[in-house]
Formats: sequence, structure tokens, C-alpha cells
Amino acid sequence: MDFELKDKIAVVTGASRGIGRAIAEGLAREGCQIAAVATAAERVADTVAAVESLGVRAKAYGADIADFESVQALGKEILGDFGEIDILVNNAGVTRDGLFLRMSEENWDLVIDTNLKGAFNTCRAFTRTLMKRGGARVINIASIVGLQGNAGQVNYAASKGGLVAFTKALARELSSRQVCVNAIAPGFIETDMTSGFQGEQRDAMRDSIPLKRFGSGDDIAAAAVFLAGRSGAYITGQTLVVDGGIAI
Repeated sequence: MDFELKDKIAVVTGASRGIGRAIAEGLAREGCQIAAVATAAERVADTVAAVESLGVRAKAYGADIADFESVQALGKEILGDFGEIDILVNNAGVTRDGLFLRMSEENWDLVIDTNLKGAFNTCRAFTRTLMKRGGARVINIASIVGLQGNAGQVNYAASKGGLVAFTKALARELSSRQVCVNAIAPGFIETDMTSGFQGEQRDAMRDSIPLKRFGSGDDIAAAAVFLAGRSGAYITGQTLVVDGGIAI
């Protein structure tokens, strides 16, 4: 399948590990140049090295994705280095789980500001240049929790559900410029975020998945590559669920 991604320029937030790193490497294997973003540039040094080992250009950047001015400055820096971008992957995210009755305002704000406002910030930084590029892509990493909810994750569910709605609305606004805006909703993926589940709790999580296994970062990366390339050219405003069947 020809994705025609060679020499395209992709910005990937939250690229230091897990899903973000897998997406950066997956796009790089197809020939994309990568602007890898984390809270500090040194945190994505390993990702940049892995991408460069694939024979494509990469550079590390640091920014507080929840801070509007920080992200606008990031956008100017990346555009100054690369000249333009073709693909924006909004992957940066955090969790601060807890029952609603005990949830602090601080933990509510942190999750909403990072997971939802962060996508607003990056899209504001790059939308003008994306609109000038033929066939540009925005890919937002949501979650099945944003589609069906989960006890103890009201803040996370709200942020990811908001991201799904954000995706639909932005897709309508940018469609006239042939910019495709989509979301991916991962299920239980083997990342640092799920590594804290052990023993019976972990077994119960795995058994709740119809395919009886946890997903990998590469599973999500494959979906991102699909949406970023030629095969995603007539898909916009959609949420691709990659969850092993949990949401059936």
C-alpha cells in the first residue's frame, strides 16, 4: 500500500515514549521527517536518535503543551527549522485518576488543559500552514474512555470525549482546504500508563478484551500511518477505534 509519506514533515507531541514514540517511528519508516515534542527537548533525545537511524531528519523540541504562548513559540520554532509541516499528531496526554467525589480542581484542570486545550494550542500554532499544504492531516489521539466513560476517570473521559467532538468540528472547518482531521481511540495499550496494573487487576483487564491481549504502540502507529497517507485522503471527522474489540 502506497502511503506517499516520503519527505512529509510530521509534528508528534508526547513523543518521548509509548504511543507517541511508536507513531514517530512508524511515520519515519515511511519516510517522514519528524519534529518530536515533549515537555523538554532532552526527553525526546532517544526518539530522535531512533528516527535518525531510519535515515530521515528529526529534531527534538520542548514545550508545555498546556500553555498557549509556549506552544505558539514552539510552532514558530518548528516552522523556522522545517519551513512547513504536513502532519500534526496530538498525542500528548496525562492522567490523574480518582473518584469524582475526591477529585481536586487541580487534577481536573491539569488533565483538561493538557489533553484537550493542548490540542487547541497546537492546532492554532499550525493550522494556517496546514491549510496551505495539499492533503495535510491532523490526527488526535483520543481514547475509548472518551467514548464510553470509565469510573475514576471523569477528568480523562471528559478530555478525550471533548477531543472527539473537537475533531468533528475542526474537520468541518478545514475540509474546504482538503485538510483531513481524524482521531484514534486506543483501548488498553502496553504503555507506562498501564504498567501500574498488576496481578488479578491486569488479568481482568486483559480478559475484558475480546482479542484477549493488550494492544501495542505499533498498533496505534499503524492506524496513524494509515490516516496520514493516501489511504486516509477521503476520511475526515472520524474516530478510528483501535481497542481489540472492547467497544463492540
